[in-house]
Amino acid sequence: MVDLVSAGTRGRFRDAATNSTVGAITTAFQDEGFAPNPDSAYADSSVRRETAQSYMESVDWADENHVIRALRAMERILEDFEEQYVEKFWSSLARDGYKRDTETGRLEFSPRSLPEGALANLTEASVIRSHLKRIQSAVENDPELAIGSAKELIESTAKLVLNDRDVPFTKDDDLGQLTTRAQESLSLRPNQAGVNSPDGGFGVKRILGGALNIAMGVAELRNAYGTGHGRDRRPTGLGPRHAHLAVNAAYLWCQLMLDTLADPRAPWRKL
Repeated sequence: MVDLVSAGTRGRFRDAATNSTVGAITTAFQDEGFAPNPDSAYADSSVRRETAQSYMESVDWADENHVIRALRAMERILEDFEEQYVEKFWSSLARDGYKRDTETGRLEFSPRSLPEGALANLTEASVIRSHLKRIQSAVENDPELAIGSAKELIESTAKLVLNDRDVPFTKDDDLGQLTTRAQESLSLRPNQAGVNSPDGGFGVKRILGGALNIAMGVAELRNAYGTGHGRDRRPTGLGPRHAHLAVNAAYLWCQLMLDTLADPRAPWRKL
């Protein structure tokens, strides 16, 4: 798994923490649910840097939820610092892909992404990453592009799965055909689930049945509002919440497919 915040950025925060207090560092991290690593081997002349490091060692930097909570703690610790003391940290964090609101100075958290581990075994993972990058840059300010890119993410994921499973498709296949065939190739249609496994349970079957509807819903939203069609007028009423809806729906379907493709115990491997 790839760290979502670089070691260099974490070091910048540790350096900046010199200007805080042990109490402030402890409170901020503990309020976000973190405890210090009791086995931390980091030694420093500054007890504040040691405290910051011990808490950072308790963060799983490849886990998005952990990272968001840790960054909230860091932001809280640094919020009253003069810019000269934290400029290097914020610059390094920006290089990691995190943004700050130019007016408030607060961190902006992008919508959740696909875990890197789900992409690890794909021969053309760069295709997926390019869609993810486009989505993350557009979701707040260009909902049309984010919705269009969410549909493209689903389409590319379906094609990559079909390629991996040696299932043929043509350039004329529409999204419904691609997603249906991709789910079938991974035994993810409700009628394929075995009765003696979690996948055969009623709840899982209902979710699997809804997965195709999710993919098709994103396609329909894109046809009505997303990029990819020449229009004679811009859609009205479209906002970030619609972009988040499409993007999170696409992530749900794509993660289901990629996790199942990578799972060594997935039912499709037993056929």
